Amino acid sequence: MNRISRSIAAALFAGGLVLGLGACSDVADEAAKQVEDEVVEEVDKQLNEEYQVTYEVTGAKVDSIEFNAGGGDAADPKLETVKNPTLPWKKTVTLRGIEAPTVLPVALDVSEGGSDGLTCKIVYKGKTLAEESDAGVVSAAGCVAVSPIAG
Repeated sequence: MNRISRSIAAALFAGGLVLGLGACSDVADEAAKQVEDEVVEEVDKQLNEEYQVTYEVTGAKVDSIEFNAGGGDAADPKLETVKNPTLPWKKTVTLRGIEAPTVLPVALDVSEGGSDGLTCKIVYKGKTLAEESDAGVVSAAGCVAVSPIAG
């Protein structure tokens, strides 16, 4: 009898252990689901959060300025172009989420004196995110910054 009681007790203990671990697994699954939901919610919030940047271009002369005007998305930004702008030029735009602030002054004549002191700058809340100063560099690459929301 003693041996049978021990076997029954051991079986009950093992069954209880399996049920208990199953309950822990359910709790762990629920906790993982909650963390995943919070991460997805935060990413969605960041992707939809709007922010403003100001583009600045200074120098003697540029032929055009192309810039991310907002309204697109990170994969397909809405670019606008201003032809023959008066310098200094400044434009504030509203972007969303991880859209990259981008401004590209185009100077066709980057020879000596053609675009003296050409500079582009991207400013967010008084802080400069990107700045380039060299006619050749500015005209070739412009200024591109990482979204302050993504960082």
